[in-house]
Amino acid sequence: MNVRVLLLLLITIAATSNADDTVHIGSRRELFLDDVLIGSMNGTQLKMHEPQRLRRMPARPFGHYATVLQDGNKLRLYYRGDKVPGAHWRNGWGKYHEGEVTLYAESTDNGVHWTEPDLEIHDVAQMPKGNVVVDMSDDTFLVTHNFTPFIDTRPGVPADEKYKALGGNRYPPENWGGWKTKDERAELRKKYGPGGLKAFASADGLRWRVLQKEPVISEEQGSFDSQNGAFWSDSEQCYVCYFRWFDKGRRAIRRSTSKDFLDWSEPVDMQANEPGEHLYTSCTHPYFRAPHIYVALPTRFQASAGAITDIALMATRPGSDRYHRHFKEAFIRPGLGPRGWGNRANYITLNVVQTSDTEMSMFMYGGAQYVLRLDGFISVNAGFKPGEFITEPFVFAGEHLELNYSTAGAGEIRVEIQNADGSPITGVSLDDCQPLKGDAIGGDVLWKETESLSHLAGKPIRLRFLMREADIYSLKFR
Repeated sequence: MNVRVLLLLLITIAATSNADDTVHIGSRRELFLDDVLIGSMNGTQLKMHEPQRLRRMPARPFGHYATVLQDGNKLRLYYRGDKVPGAHWRNGWGKYHEGEVTLYAESTDNGVHWTEPDLEIHDVAQMPKGNVVVDMSDDTFLVTHNFTPFIDTRPGVPADEKYKALGGNRYPPENWGGWKTKDERAELRKKYGPGGLKAFASADGLRWRVLQKEPVISEEQGSFDSQNGAFWSDSEQCYVCYFRWFDKGRRAIRRSTSKDFLDWSEPVDMQANEPGEHLYTSCTHPYFRAPHIYVALPTRFQASAGAITDIALMATRPGSDRYHRHFKEAFIRPGLGPRGWGNRANYITLNVVQTSDTEMSMFMYGGAQYVLRLDGFISVNAGFKPGEFITEPFVFAGEHLELNYSTAGAGEIRVEIQNADGSPITGVSLDDCQPLKGDAIGGDVLWKETESLSHLAGKPIRLRFLMREADIYSLKFR
């Protein structure tokens, strides 16, 4: 092989490698929850935005390990209830779990008011409102502790399986000090079978049936004494579950996948915890405006500080075994007053949901509602002095660039499209850009002489932002 041929071969290999490394975002919305697009920053920084707690506090029916589903114009809420108020596992582990039920409420005004309908499904004397969707039986022992449903968006899913759920727990070890009698554990296992996560399906989200009697994820594979959330991932073309386990004495997170919701893969340990940190729940779910990004709002558990809890913010991508955390500190603090500083008082409800044209909400155990602007978890921020942000190279599909942004009255944003090597592209340089001022969930970036970006689609590019007193929350080509 002569030198020229060898040189051409090496150039081809390098080009192929670079192309493979370039992120292809297509027309997906991208947020700044991880570092996929973040290149260089000069005078700009990432900013985590604090969710605002609404002052109005109507009575809300919230129990532990709650799930809220956005189903058309209705919010569906599933949460744990106890037949005996104040019951505790120390007074009998089996008796405690036998007294648990799954309750249901719904809202048609984005969570302002909730109703607890009389479903007439389970007649439970201790629950006179009649809003019980899952009661204790041989198939649901331990399941009602953390029954966690989702709407199955898999193409072609049968109508009677539109809603699916996982629920379950594991038995404490034989030498656990909480057993009332030496034989209590063996008697419970003989009566109800093994622990682990069981699979359920429903046509209407109210009447549930178990898909198989045996657990689909065995009790040897996790701890489960928490909320274990599953969903259909379009990105991965499979079901995904993030569940709780103990890693050398600390509460941590595992992940498993399934093509049919019954046969699940060997769990993968997720890299998430800081040293000595307990993550009680993961609340991992696809972000509804960018489902290829899995948002996580885990409960951080202070085991040596009175079991106080707060909420962190993380994100992961399909197939990854790690969470990304730009900010290690709390996303939602316990808050003013003694309520938030009690034992295990702060659990966020699984799923962030849209509650207006501009806002999304998170609901807290105990009834609090927290709001953020759409996409508003983390922004690229510039202060009084102008700053610059340049993305990593990526490939897009579409004709127009849309930003979710906000500026001060004196602020502005200008955008330049560059070649992958950082050179400006004629017609879409900073000088060509019409400055963005104001506040928009979806505002178009415009250049003086360029109406469409279709000629750049499919080619590696960078975006360069020059900004002052401004925030950018997300970007999307369409």
